[in-house]
Amino acid sequence: MAISSDAINSDTITLVEEELRPEDISYNDLSRRETRSLIFHLLYAAEAFDYESSLEAIVDNFNHGFALHIPTDSEVFSVTQTIINNRDILDNEIKPLLHNWRFDRIGVCTKLVLRLALWELRNTPTDHSIIINEAIELAKCFAEKDAFKFVNGILDEALKEEAVVTAS
Repeated sequence: MAISSDAINSDTITLVEEELRPEDISYNDLSRRETRSLIFHLLYAAEAFDYESSLEAIVDNFNHGFALHIPTDSEVFSVTQTIINNRDILDNEIKPLLHNWRFDRIGVCTKLVLRLALWELRNTPTDHSIIINEAIELAKCFAEKDAFKFVNGILDEALKEEAVVTAS
């Protein structure tokens, strides 16, 4: 069905633009899962820029590009910055858990999911099973095929090692 130019007026164009334009997403309306996903996306962006762009610049791009408002004093910002600042420490905690794997063979998304989950296991009171389940879900969405199984195994191993250290 063709629409003649006579049938389109400025009111129609304005209405269509308003329907297609995403509304601003309130940071306060995000679920815990969405918060983790946002942290993952910010970590991915930082990795893509080889950690040469500041997190402030990345968040500013997200805020403008996705109609978001991520405050720089938010949990998302502070957790992301902490993980970025401690990525070498987190990587060194992950490496001994990799039986028959080299760290450099792990995909970027899988590494980011592991960093986030390991940080969360070590620094939040959230139940470990919830953290692992959320990491598995992130891996299913963003990492390589079947990476979720790898993530599950590594995080399970991390908890076992933590239990041994705690029991000693």
